Amino acid sequence: MSKKVADILVEMLVNAGVKRVYAVTGDSLNPVNDAVRRDGRLTWIHVRHEEAGAYAASMDAELDGIGCCMGSSGPGHVHLVNGLYDANRAGNPVIAIASTVTTDKLGTENFQETNVTKLFDDCSKYCFMANTPVQAIHGFQSAIQHAIQDKGVGLVGLPGDIASADAQEITTSQQNYYTTSRILPSEEKIDELAEVINSNKKVMLFAGHGCRYAQEEVMALSKKLNAPMGFSFRGKIFFDKETNPYAVGLNGLLGSKSGFKAMHEADALILLGTDFPYTDFLPEKNTIIQIDTKPERIGRRAKVDYAYHGTIKDTLQAVLPKVETKTDDEFLKEMRKVHLDLEEKYQSYVKEKGDDEKIHPEYVAALIDQLATDDAIFTVDTGMSAVWAARYLKGRKNRYLTGSFNHGSMANAMPMAIGAGLGHPDRQVIALCGDGGLTMLLGDLMTISQYQIPVKIIVFNNRSLGMVKLEMEVEGYPDWQTDMENPDFVKVAEAMNIKAWEAKEPNQVNAAIQEAFYHEGPALINIYTDPAALAMPPEIKFEQIKGFAKSMSKLMLNGRSAEAIDNAKSNIKYLKELF
Repeated sequence: MSKKVADILVEMLVNAGVKRVYAVTGDSLNPVNDAVRRDGRLTWIHVRHEEAGAYAASMDAELDGIGCCMGSSGPGHVHLVNGLYDANRAGNPVIAIASTVTTDKLGTENFQETNVTKLFDDCSKYCFMANTPVQAIHGFQSAIQHAIQDKGVGLVGLPGDIASADAQEITTSQQNYYTTSRILPSEEKIDELAEVINSNKKVMLFAGHGCRYAQEEVMALSKKLNAPMGFSFRGKIFFDKETNPYAVGLNGLLGSKSGFKAMHEADALILLGTDFPYTDFLPEKNTIIQIDTKPERIGRRAKVDYAYHGTIKDTLQAVLPKVETKTDDEFLKEMRKVHLDLEEKYQSYVKEKGDDEKIHPEYVAALIDQLATDDAIFTVDTGMSAVWAARYLKGRKNRYLTGSFNHGSMANAMPMAIGAGLGHPDRQVIALCGDGGLTMLLGDLMTISQYQIPVKIIVFNNRSLGMVKLEMEVEGYPDWQTDMENPDFVKVAEAMNIKAWEAKEPNQVNAAIQEAFYHEGPALINIYTDPAALAMPPEIKFEQIKGFAKSMSKLMLNGRSAEAIDNAKSNIKYLKELF
């Protein structure tokens, strides 16, 4: 039997290191499905929704270097878009195949036809429509290589008749090449970097995800400079540890007063491997240094004075011997005190635990941190779940934390956990889900069940779109259409053959989480958290504070329920404590 184009695709994916394909098969994708079946080296994961497959493939890429997802004609591959946007913005090498109508139907507004290149161009590093077998095979190689090198999505549009066509003898590699080159500023630039650091008294480091493989070097620089260390949300799990004497927390929308204060009061701020997006939280009057592997990122968020193109590990290894030791630790001590005082304040919400069906989410997050293994992988939904993860999940020996931190999509935590659980069945995988996010892709609980992926899904069930509600209140809008009527998540999980627990009272939470964590298969814990739990950054624009206070006052003056008035009063009390 002669090889088909689909067979060559499978060979290329295997050679590139792909282990799994996430897809819903059908029509034009069937030739690829059959090629995967006949080859036997790839696992086909039948997701219930292609968006979930794209997120899962993104996690394969983030944790292990490469991932793959596919969608059938029209609506099938359109569903990939949101997850591919997330993967592309997160820098995760994902190969995506958008199968489509036969070539003789292209351009005729045929049933289920889309313009693949227009559709996916904005969420990929490489996007190509194959119209012949030769083009397809060249396109596969280019898509894989672009995804690896450019760190993002490589997508090929593949008509069904091309996938099933005989593969021709063509000149292209069926291997792919992972670069391991050092990226390092010139010697003159390294000397300049050392001079700038040495000439400033108070230095602060701000570490992002780009420091993932440079943790020792970042710690060594902080130690040598007695420099407070802040971090982005994607970078926090590497440095936000009880054993880190330089940590001062996050900055930004989910940040802390200490992270903000240290950044603004430093003479020099060094941005390490971070594309921190919250410009309003960045300083303008101190010296800013930025080091990144992607020069196009440098200076687009902050007023950068000195820029260096290089990996964090290699650049710091080169500059460390030239950096003078700073013995003055007053700035560090001051910022650490602010940080530890705030951490103690956060703990007060943990100790109080909350009331029946109003359990403090802070208490839940702190318990998760306490009970999870040292190498747990956490995925977090965008919204309030992310807030509690940012404040209460800490790094340990080999923990990892991720979410939709660049794209900011809802419904990401559960499908990301699918990818993490399949790729690392030996590690504990915990998804912190909002009720709003989970119900968006609820059907893919069946993917977890079907493949018995041992993930632990914790539902922060506050019966509302909590972050949206808060945003509306901060801007002075009434929180309209944010409440949610939820299904019984325990019954839903059990109907899908997933073991489930529920906690409506604070004294039920510990046992529920422990039992779920000890359970060998997939598990879901439905926890009724306080819908009025407030999460605001400790440094926020004065006008926003006034707007929030104004909206709280309106709640109390407009004859709202006693419960609403109590919530408003508690929120105002919380603001006073922070400010």
